[in-house]
Amino acid sequence: MKLKVLNSQGQETGREVEISDAVFGVEPNDHAIYLDVKQYLANQRQGTHKSKDRSEVRGSTRKIKRQKGTGTARAGAIRSGVMKGGGRMHGPRPRDYSFKLNKKLKQVARRSALAYKAIENKVYVVDSLAMEAPSTKSYVEFLSNLNLSGERTLLVTGATDQNVYLSCRNVQNAEVLPASNVNTYQVLKAKSLILLEDSIGKLEEQLSN
Repeated sequence: MKLKVLNSQGQETGREVEISDAVFGVEPNDHAIYLDVKQYLANQRQGTHKSKDRSEVRGSTRKIKRQKGTGTARAGAIRSGVMKGGGRMHGPRPRDYSFKLNKKLKQVARRSALAYKAIENKVYVVDSLAMEAPSTKSYVEFLSNLNLSGERTLLVTGATDQNVYLSCRNVQNAEVLPASNVNTYQVLKAKSLILLEDSIGKLEEQLSN
């Protein structure tokens, strides 16, 4: 598959770049995508939720009324979960939500996500994006030049570029990731995928194994 190479002003450079069908042209596997996205979201959860049970709330341990003869249900302690101010029954406990997926399955999922973007013609290739210093204004102009203003975009760089990352950070619906950190969730979340030319080889290298 061939895509036109644009410059940072959104103009065609007259060149085309070949992207691998083994990465961008596969038959998408929806179940692999589901599992990978599920794992990504699960791994974002801190799992620090906690409520107090009857042994942790304040209150006397004495029996609050006699066992029989009151005409009401038996009651043993004011800290019971059925009492006002009592502990919560079967409440949340700190836990780890993360789980493991095989590397091969994750690669299938990422190739599938990239293939969906290629099918939708939402992949743009830019030769380079050089920023001498962080500039949100410059990044907004860059998106405007590509006619992607206001769209949810993901820019993939060949290596971590701190200036580009800081420039993008305050732009709504814009994300920047190095090729080594591209994941299924972020690719699918973006409406348009922008690839810097030096990121293509690295994507293909890590996803074609």
